[in-house]
Amino acid sequence: MARLADYFVLVAFGPHPRGSGEGQGQILQRFPEKDWEDNPFPQGIELFCQPSGWQLCPERSPPTFFVAVLTDINSERHYCACLTFWEPAEPTQEAASAEDAADGEEELEDGGRMRLSPSAPAPASQLFAPKTLVLVSRLDHTEVFRNSLGLIYTVHVEGLDVSLESVIGNLLTCTIPLAGGSQLDSVEEGARTISLGAGDRQVIQTPLTDSLPVSCCSVALLFRQLGITNVLCLFCAALTEHKILFLSRSYQRLADACRGLLALLFPLRYSFTYVPILPAQLLEVLSTPTPFVIGVHAAFQAETQELLDVIIADLDGGTVTVPECVHIPPLPEPLQSQTHSVLSTVLDPELELADLAFPPPTVPASSLKMQDKELRAVFLRLFAQLLQGYRWCLHIVRIHPEPVIRFHKAAFLGQRGLVEDDFLMKVLEGMAFAGFVSERGVPYRATDLFDELVAHEVARMRADESHPQRVLRHVKELAEQLYKNENPYPAVAMHKVQRPAEASHLRRAPRPFPRLDEGTVQWIVDQAMAKMQGAPPAVRAERRSTVPSGPPMTAILERSSGLHANSARRLEVVRNCISYVFEGKMLEAKKLLPAVLRALKGRAARRCLTQELHLHVQQNRAVLDHQQFDFVVRMMNCCLQDCTSADEHGIAAALLPLVTAFCRKLSPGVTQFAYSCVQEHVVWSTPQFWEAMFYGDVQTHVRALYLEPPEDRPPTQQVGEALAQEEPPSALDVASEQRRLWPTLSRAKQQELVQKEESTVFSQAIHYASRMSYLLLPLDASKSRLLRERAGLGDPESASNSLVTNSMAGSVAESYDTESGFEDAETSDVAGAVVRFINRFVDKVCTESGVTSDHLKGLHVMVPDIVQMHIETLEAVHRESRRLPPIQKPKLLRPRLLPGEECVLDGLRVYLLPDGREEGAGGSAGGPALLPAEGAVFLTTYRVIFTGMPTDPLVGEQVVVRAFPVAALTKEKRISVQTHVDQFLQDGLQLRACTFQLLRMAFDEEVGSEGAELFRKQLHRLRYPPDIKGTFAFASGATHTPGRPGRAAKDKGPSLSAPRTLSRNLMKNAKRTIGRQHITRKKYSPPSWEHRGQPPAEDQEDEIAVSEEAEPSTLTPSAGLKPADRLTLSSLVERACCRDYQRLGLGTLGSSLSRAKSEPFRVSPVNRMYAICRSYPGLLIVPQSVQDNALQRVSRCYRQNRFPVVCWRSGRSKAVLLRSGGLHGKGVVGLFKAQNAPSPGQSQADSSSLEQEKYLQAVVSAMPRYADASGRNTLSGFSSAHLGSHAPRARVTTLSNPMAASASRWTAPRGKWGSIRVSGRSGGPGVGVDVGSRLAGRDVLGPPQPNGAPPDSGFLRPQRAALYIIGDKAQLKGVRPDPLQQWELVPIEVFEARQVKASFKKLLKACVPGCPAAEPGPASYLRSLEDSEWLTQIHKLLQVSVLVVELLDSGSSVLVSLEDGWDITTQVVSLVQLLSDPFYRTLEGFRLLVEKEWLSFGHRFSHRGAHMLAGQSSGVVPIFLQFLDCVHQVHLQFPMEFEFSQFYLKFLSYHHASRRFRTFLLDSDYERIELGLLYEEKGERRGQQACRSVWEHVDRLSKKTPVFYNYMYAPEDAEVLRPYSNVSNLKVWDFYTEETLAEGPPYDWELARGPPEPPEEERPDSSAPQSRRRVVWPCYDSRPRAQPDAISRLLEELQRLETELGRPPERWKDTWDRVKAAQRLEGRPDGRGTPGSLLASTVPHHRRSLGVYLQEGPAGSTLSLSLDSDQSGGSSASSSRQAARRSTSALYSQFQTAESENRSYEGTLYKKGAFMKPWKARWFVLDKTKHQLRYYDHRVDTECKGVIDLAEVEAVAPGAPTMGAPKTVGEKAFFDVKTTRRVYNFCAQDAASAQQWVDRIQGCLSDA
Repeated sequence: MARLADYFVLVAFGPHPRGSGEGQGQILQRFPEKDWEDNPFPQGIELFCQPSGWQLCPERSPPTFFVAVLTDINSERHYCACLTFWEPAEPTQEAASAEDAADGEEELEDGGRMRLSPSAPAPASQLFAPKTLVLVSRLDHTEVFRNSLGLIYTVHVEGLDVSLESVIGNLLTCTIPLAGGSQLDSVEEGARTISLGAGDRQVIQTPLTDSLPVSCCSVALLFRQLGITNVLCLFCAALTEHKILFLSRSYQRLADACRGLLALLFPLRYSFTYVPILPAQLLEVLSTPTPFVIGVHAAFQAETQELLDVIIADLDGGTVTVPECVHIPPLPEPLQSQTHSVLSTVLDPELELADLAFPPPTVPASSLKMQDKELRAVFLRLFAQLLQGYRWCLHIVRIHPEPVIRFHKAAFLGQRGLVEDDFLMKVLEGMAFAGFVSERGVPYRATDLFDELVAHEVARMRADESHPQRVLRHVKELAEQLYKNENPYPAVAMHKVQRPAEASHLRRAPRPFPRLDEGTVQWIVDQAMAKMQGAPPAVRAERRSTVPSGPPMTAILERSSGLHANSARRLEVVRNCISYVFEGKMLEAKKLLPAVLRALKGRAARRCLTQELHLHVQQNRAVLDHQQFDFVVRMMNCCLQDCTSADEHGIAAALLPLVTAFCRKLSPGVTQFAYSCVQEHVVWSTPQFWEAMFYGDVQTHVRALYLEPPEDRPPTQQVGEALAQEEPPSALDVASEQRRLWPTLSRAKQQELVQKEESTVFSQAIHYASRMSYLLLPLDASKSRLLRERAGLGDPESASNSLVTNSMAGSVAESYDTESGFEDAETSDVAGAVVRFINRFVDKVCTESGVTSDHLKGLHVMVPDIVQMHIETLEAVHRESRRLPPIQKPKLLRPRLLPGEECVLDGLRVYLLPDGREEGAGGSAGGPALLPAEGAVFLTTYRVIFTGMPTDPLVGEQVVVRAFPVAALTKEKRISVQTHVDQFLQDGLQLRACTFQLLRMAFDEEVGSEGAELFRKQLHRLRYPPDIKGTFAFASGATHTPGRPGRAAKDKGPSLSAPRTLSRNLMKNAKRTIGRQHITRKKYSPPSWEHRGQPPAEDQEDEIAVSEEAEPSTLTPSAGLKPADRLTLSSLVERACCRDYQRLGLGTLGSSLSRAKSEPFRVSPVNRMYAICRSYPGLLIVPQSVQDNALQRVSRCYRQNRFPVVCWRSGRSKAVLLRSGGLHGKGVVGLFKAQNAPSPGQSQADSSSLEQEKYLQAVVSAMPRYADASGRNTLSGFSSAHLGSHAPRARVTTLSNPMAASASRWTAPRGKWGSIRVSGRSGGPGVGVDVGSRLAGRDVLGPPQPNGAPPDSGFLRPQRAALYIIGDKAQLKGVRPDPLQQWELVPIEVFEARQVKASFKKLLKACVPGCPAAEPGPASYLRSLEDSEWLTQIHKLLQVSVLVVELLDSGSSVLVSLEDGWDITTQVVSLVQLLSDPFYRTLEGFRLLVEKEWLSFGHRFSHRGAHMLAGQSSGVVPIFLQFLDCVHQVHLQFPMEFEFSQFYLKFLSYHHASRRFRTFLLDSDYERIELGLLYEEKGERRGQQACRSVWEHVDRLSKKTPVFYNYMYAPEDAEVLRPYSNVSNLKVWDFYTEETLAEGPPYDWELARGPPEPPEEERPDSSAPQSRRRVVWPCYDSRPRAQPDAISRLLEELQRLETELGRPPERWKDTWDRVKAAQRLEGRPDGRGTPGSLLASTVPHHRRSLGVYLQEGPAGSTLSLSLDSDQSGGSSASSSRQAARRSTSALYSQFQTAESENRSYEGTLYKKGAFMKPWKARWFVLDKTKHQLRYYDHRVDTECKGVIDLAEVEAVAPGAPTMGAPKTVGEKAFFDVKTTRRVYNFCAQDAASAQQWVDRIQGCLSDA
């Protein structure tokens, strides 16, 4: 029996002692006044009576009731039922309150009641003070408390004739039965009827089972208030230990919600802070760091806003707010969705019927109480499904004196298949589950509904999953049981309790609540106590039984294990392999081993392996020979490598006994066990694993202790027990039986059993100390790093958060400190670290298992001895194991070396491991598993080479080669290789090269750490030599020319000393000149505007040369040159750039020295001694009018002194391309930034800046077309609409403003656009884009051209600036333009070198990833490619280049002046020349371009390639590679315009980084001259010498093979290319992604086996006879070599036949040229091409570009149509019509092989171009059929250049000669054709032919 109420308390309002505005609660009386012994009086009750604070109230409120919960220090809950009513305040209270209010100025109370305002003190009659009756109980009977307190209040208010003292005395003495009424004798006992002596009667029903919570309606109310999703969210939050706060305006609702949430958690008990109603004074409790469930009045909501990690549930608003930083893991699927659907069915039964056409009559909804139980039943089922089979993972560690039970968490998760599930993991680690295990793990106890459910109903629940009706039926059954538990006797629930009358609280009470007589109450209590002592104690006999375990657990969701499905065949392979090993059939075993290792990825195969190995262990020992031992160890390692640290599947646990059983004899008395070879797994260093293993073993031994058969058992009994012996009892069954017998045993027997168990635990602890030392001490004790690197050991959380389940981690904390296992292993030896790890383990398990302190001390003494003994044993084993003969390893394959290449380190045995590219590893793409491969790495003076063979014997004898030049190494990283197919390898190295190669290697044991370190050092030394002489290009050359000094001595003549003399003079002069920085200057006044455009008069002094004469030795003209300087000049003239300048007509050295004034530009030798600019070439092209001595001053305005010089001139428009470094702060930019336009008298301007302006003026003047600079509009001029706010015409072309399209009509662009298919667009009113908006980095493109082409080539036509300066936007920021200048600034945003470097790093990682991507498939590759932004940079380069090409083509000159002038400037000017000049698209021209722009103009190859030790920190910045990638993109779009092949570009890309040739070494000509490299001796015999120049090498190879030649080369004359540049049009270069593992990179031609490997389509064939089929493996074979293109094959066949016939083989190029010439003649019988020709020169333009090279059919024509219409789309309406007609005619002409029938009349006419354009001779064709006049460039031209539609012609009339017309023709030869849009001016050869043309055209018009 238990007391219904422990205390009755009367609490009233009292003034606050500190005089604040609030009052405080005062306990007036409490009964009994003495504390009960078993239950002291709880403190702080007065706070909980008025949670919002004690205040006076201006009016009477009705009485309120709620139940608060207090938790004492023993975690027991006390229920405080509070009934509050209001009485008139006493005068003292009022006065106090008024004073307080006057001090505190507080008006409003939280909760809506008025506080006193000091300005208006209320009359005394209006103030009411609260008074509270409190009942304190340990039982939760809310309704009984409400009735009892209500009765006391009724007796007081209604003045009933009953003594309050007796009512309260009866209440305090009332006792009720404990839970479990059904087990008592009578209904009266189970449902106790009580009366308090006021004519009342109440029935108290006690629940049947104490452990099931009582919820009344609280769960149903919670769902009604918050909804399913929110309650599920709170449920998961409470289980995963988050903080939960309820808000409501009702205290009772708060209490109910908290009670409901806890009821849902059953069978787990909430063990953290639980305060359903929190008083306002204690709000700071909310910032506690521990989890809680707390309710707070909604009035304090504002104060909860700052809580960052609290989940807030607003009961009144129905919301749950989860902060961002809180992650609540959801229930595992499918339980989440199943639970959700069942809950919705329970809450809304009509949901299932809502869609029925004929719904049945509505089912009456369950009552609220019943619905409450149904909801709880759903959660009870959920827990049964979650925890099904939990008893199979319990470890009984001790049975007596008290059970000690542990839960094997990892095994539970593993067997349920929920290892990855966040929710269950957190639940099992939580305190609630720890309490669950200690409470419910006990094997012999009273059982309840949950035990039955989890043991017997699981199968039913699984079967019902897909039948909602059956699930609902089960829920209702469970709900019935829960309801019956709370209301066992519904029939006797008759209450009779008086209540006060309605509105009684408003009546004037007769008197305040009286002071009660303590004596009377105490007397009643004492009387009852005396009776109780007389009666016998009512002890309820608990019905205890063995708790059923239920069926073994199954996975919650049967997941197929994917790739390694559990096939019997796999298990068979594993079994066969093991039996072969133990039968000694090693060859058979070796064949099966790879398959076994693959199979061991599956869990079943690993289990099978452990079972099979167990069969071969006798007497705990199995001695093997060396080969068997290796096989077994390898398989064990493979098993363990996929084990996590927790070992969920018990594989490590099963192997633990085996690793101490299998061994081999090394020598007499020395045995090596398998554990010394399987130590490198994270599982061995995880404390949780060892604890679980220990407890499992202890359980086995304790069980055995009680299962020993007694000797004196009679034989007759044994027959009957045969059945029992068939299935021996589990440890839990044994423990249950022992607990049942325990009370019956004698004290001595009990003591004996306790001691036996304690000894068992102690002996196991010793055993485990040994086992742990076996697996933690490495074979070589010097390798302490193993311990530090193990995962779990340095992790304090994983060490302390172990499998503690029933202790609250308090008792453990003292013994098991929470430091990490081996964190201090660095400072001490291995032994010390292992001893500490084992001691912590021993401390923890022994304390939990109840080992005596004496035994524990003994263990601490033993552990160091055990470890020391083991170390001594290991020393002998280690010594002997090193003497073992090495296992037969494959023979090393030696690589082939280049001439001059020497081995630095001979083959170090390594394994080449797979990286992120899955092709070689036989991944999802299929193919053989070429990697991992076993072989050796060789380090030579030139390369790092791996050669070896795949470890998978099924791949066959394929040789794997992977190599890259040492110079290309960009990153070297040590990697720790966890495991490998073959053995455990410790040291690994990952080498990444900028030639897109990656070597992931693991060194073999025999190499050792010293060998690996030596390899790294040598590699580093070769990669970063201290100076250039250490590179391969120099070192190899030296070794191959031993006779060079002697030969040089014999040679007479000046050439010998040239380089050396040159260097000497050069150094001297350079130092002298650079020293003279200060030169006096005259002021400069700019010329007046009229004179600006004209060159200076002959007699006028050059205005730039205003300084005093500079030093003669540096700046004198050629007449005064010394002999050595002349020699320098003659050498300079031979340089590539000079040859190119002559080709372009930019002048020769002779003309420059004689100053022929007729030429606009001249060659200046001003820099011949590299005195002005060291990074420029010796000879430079400058304007004729500028004197040499002025250039030095101009150069100071530019970075690195790189002043503007001409590098190319357009043959057609005569515009020039200039390059320079970026501007310094002063200079033109300084001028533009000046406040006012420069006036003639501006004295403060820096003279060098003015000279620079003059220099630019001279450049402009040198261009004939711009000599007369009349007022004109410029690029930015026609963007005025968009530059509205800038009133003056902006002279700086701002590149961010889109420009309205000019009114000029669309004119067909010269040259051609890139060949990318695009969808045709309908023409509409076009919007062009101004020059730079495409360059400003924003890609603002007009709609017509979505692929990067400018929208309209006419947009540059009207009137342009003479010179555009393309500069960096940052550098030109804030420039104020000056409208009088003749040049225009185009600021663009460019990327810097560091951005290229970062982008390249990412590109390397994307194309050659170091490890497999997290998500396989192309998406991750494409994402990382996009992140690298490499293609974006290519896009910008092409975009800028196309812009410059357009400007040059339109006749404006361009100066590219970016960064220092040697990176992006070089890229842009090279691309511009390549696109503009077909010469540079030949092999010879491209070489010249690279030599001129990259080598002579000083691109810093050594610096950007980090060639020397000094450049190591700067890293590789592949500017040149980026340029080659741009060329590759253009090559793809125009495959017929380039003489060289794609392979040529790859070859240069590879060798610019390889340092094999001297070409791409050093940073400038100046440095090359210093080393004597620039001018090699001429007459030298180079027979034996290796090529030093890459160009020589290319020439040599080109003679042997067509590998660098592009068969489709068929250029068009004077063709300007305009490639599409949008990222969508760019392709990733296959140079970055392809590799050939058969022989390594194909770019070192001498090393290729058999015939060479040409690129793509043009590779010659090397395979065996064609009839034999071959398998071509991606990434191993070269596909183009295996299947070469037709032409290569024919050329090869020809060569073979010539050899067979004994004729000297002809060079392939001669053969090819002959065939081509013959084909051309054959294809043009009448001078016009035929489409069927083999050669592509006759294919129409658009098809050539599109790459539909030799293929007839509608595809080409359709594409050409779409392309043409796309080009025309977007100009004005009329032009789109014209373009459409043009494209139609092009389509039409494609099918007319002979067009003669369409040509009514044809001949040559001169035609005047559009505005400002010259007269040109064209071939005109009058076509009656199509009613049009077409014109072509020449007679045989197949491509129409323009069309005049005769439908638009208005008149044909005689014309007059205009400016620029042919002089020799008479006036009557001119005639005009006027159309609706413009007038065309024509000129015939004479008057007669003009008349004939006029007649013919008029005839056509009249016919129409």
